[in-house]
Order: sequence, then C-alpha cells, then structure tokens
Amino acid sequence: MLGLETLDASLWPFSLWLVFATLLGLVCGSFLNVVIYRLPLILQREWGEAESQETATSAFSLSWPASHCPTCKTLLRWWHNLPLISWLMLRGRCAACQASITCTYPLIELLAALLSLALAWRFGASLQALALMGL
Repeated sequence: MLGLETLDASLWPFSLWLVFATLLGLVCGSFLNVVIYRLPLILQREWGEAESQETATSAFSLSWPASHCPTCKTLLRWWHNLPLISWLMLRGRCAACQASITCTYPLIELLAALLSLALAWRFGASLQALALMGL
C-alpha cells in the first residue's frame, strides 16, 4: 500500500495549487451563471424593454437581489449556493418547492473548474495562469 510518507514532498505544493485552481474555477463558474442570467435582464431594463414588472421597477444588478428560486421566489441559503455541490445535494431541485433546476448551472461551474484546472496544470503556479483563469 502506498503511504503518504512515500510520496515525493515536491508534489504537495503543486497538488495544492491544482486544488486551489479548481475551487477558484468553481467560484468563477458560479459567478458566470449570475452574469449569464442577470446581464440580459439588466440590459433589457436599461433599454426600456423589460418583460416583467419585477425587473422593470425593482433594484436589479449583478449583486442584488440575493439568489432565489425562479419558481417560488424563496431566497437561497448560503449552503444552497455552493458551486456544483449544492446542485448535487439537492438533486437538481429547489429545496423549498422541489421545482427542477436546470443542469446548465452545474455544467458551467464544472466547465470553469476544469478549464482552471487545465490552465493550472499547463502553466503551473504562476501569475500567467491566474491571468488566464481570469480571462
């Protein structure tokens, strides 16, 4: 059996870098989901083309209002906003009303995490890798 003491110590910092990059990618993917959902609504409101009265009259930005179920409007708890993990734990359903949550959200988060992991692997722990992850 391979024990931790037999592993090369130089692999640990690189492994931690890969874990950090993957988690950073998950968080960025979660923010991308917010942008993908809200930016068109914000632009429609600014252009005077808002389809719903809610987005036309209320304060609406990338940071406000807090995340909520689009079906029942229940605010999401912090543990319901964990990238990828919460969707899996809730089995793709709202915790309050059991409405289905599209698999687009976790797919975007997973794609961002895998892309960050690939960049971290290719460019190592560097500012270049972080800059590319930001792009």
